[in-house]
Amino acid sequence: MTLACPTARRFVARSPLPAPDPLDFVVVGLNHNTAPVEVRERAAVRAGEEDALLAHLSRHAREVMLLATCNRTEVYLAGLSGDPLAAFQGAWGHALEDHLYSYSGEDAVSHLYRVAAGLDSLVIGETQIQGQVKRAWQAANARGLSGPLLNKIAQGALAAGKRVRTETGLSDSVVSVSSAAVELAELALGGLSGRTALIIGAGETAELTLTHLRAAGIEDVIVVNRTAERARQLAAKLGGRVCAAEFLHEALPEADVVIASSAAPHYVLNGEAVAAALAARGERPMFLIDISVPRILDPDIAGVRGAHLLNLDDLTAVVHRNLQGRRAALPQAGAIIREAASDLSRWHLTRTAQQMLRGHGRGQGLAAASD
Repeated sequence: MTLACPTARRFVARSPLPAPDPLDFVVVGLNHNTAPVEVRERAAVRAGEEDALLAHLSRHAREVMLLATCNRTEVYLAGLSGDPLAAFQGAWGHALEDHLYSYSGEDAVSHLYRVAAGLDSLVIGETQIQGQVKRAWQAANARGLSGPLLNKIAQGALAAGKRVRTETGLSDSVVSVSSAAVELAELALGGLSGRTALIIGAGETAELTLTHLRAAGIEDVIVVNRTAERARQLAAKLGGRVCAAEFLHEALPEADVVIASSAAPHYVLNGEAVAAALAARGERPMFLIDISVPRILDPDIAGVRGAHLLNLDDLTAVVHRNLQGRRAALPQAGAIIREAASDLSRWHLTRTAQQMLRGHGRGQGLAAASD
């Protein structure tokens, strides 16, 4: 049950004015629970598309925040006009209604708070999402799409996420999609010590992946990226060899494990290239994990003998096993989210009551003046 300021509730209940409108806040989106990766990539946000998407969405709401990660694409709207599902599908130009969810009011607030805390992630308790929510809010602010309501809710979500991480122990061990991918590779290959890994990408996820590979015992890492300078920076920071993107096929035979975490408008590896690399390896197997959305490793790789291809949806077994050790923290985390959402509800109700009071006072003043 939602808690709220008793004084505000009493005033609203006794007021002769109409009941206050519900919290004008909506989320619509899809994630790993509602859509497989081949559907999620249809609603991915590719580089350079943000402005066009937000321009479309801003025609349907006063305040807009776009949150896009490897496992979710969500739009948060305040001051909505029209159907949020239609607004979402119109932005991406795909019929996605079978995979979309939509929450409004306090339910939408609670959803964002759970997302920021890592409670709605594929890897429960993962730490990357906090920064992703913060950057999504900052991007909305920079474009003038964030107002008083979205600002208040986003700040509350970030605060709630921080509380969950610091007070529950849910994230005592660093967990992420990258760590799950490395753990899966370690299990499949019987250990990673002495192996060679090839990382496609040089962003935040690639850096996390390289960190976990190092911790798992891999000393030889090849970093491949479209921008060679970014690959050099990552290799210099954490250790590794740099390979220019145009020489990916030449470096591929060295790799025991390939982890792809980059954005590209097309597949960067296909079955033919992997088959050639395996032939050069003397048929030694290769383990490939594509944690990109959209995917950048062609699904036809799975049909190549000696190639073992997995994507984000295949991490489920590792994710569930890791969750067992953190399950005890979930009730406390849920209580923190409910308390934080109640604080937001109390703020909204108090703000509404104050607005009604001011309006009521102005009305009495006008009545007295007319007398």
